[in-house]
Amino acid sequence: MKRRGRLVKRHIRWAAAFVLVVSLAAAAQTPYQPKFKGDPAKSDSEAAALGYMRTVLRAQKIYFKKNNKFAGSLADLVHTGSFTKRMVNPDRGDYAVGFRPKKDPKDGFDLTLTPKQLDAEHRSFYADEDGQIHADDQAPATEKSPVVK
Repeated sequence: MKRRGRLVKRHIRWAAAFVLVVSLAAAAQTPYQPKFKGDPAKSDSEAAALGYMRTVLRAQKIYFKKNNKFAGSLADLVHTGSFTKRMVNPDRGDYAVGFRPKKDPKDGFDLTLTPKQLDAEHRSFYADEDGQIHADDQAPATEKSPVVK
C-alpha cells in the first residue's frame, strides 16, 4: 500500500511539472498585446521604454515652462510631472538611458534609450526637445531615424 501511495504522489508531481512547463511555454509564445489604440510598441519592453520616454518628455516640457530652460540632468526632473527619483537610474530593464543636455540649457537635450540587445522586438529610441520619438531597429536611433507613430 505504501508503495502504491508513493507511486501516485510521484505521478502527480510529474503531471504538475508537465502542466507548469507547458503553460510557461505557451505564455512565452503569446504575441504582444497593444496597451492602447495605436500603440507603436512591438513588445512589452518597448512599451515600457516608450512610456519612460513620454514621461521624461512631459517632465521636460513642464520644467521648461517653470524655469525657461530645460533640465540639465535627469535628477533635475525629480518631482516634475510624474517623474520620480527611481526613474533617474539609467538601467531600465532591457534598455539603457542616455541623457545629454545641449551646451546652453535653453537649447535642449538629447534622450536615447538603447536596448541591451538590438533585435526585432527591441528597437533603439531617440528624442529631443521637439518631443518627437524616433526609432531604429538596425542601429542606435538619431534625429534622422523614422518618427514613431
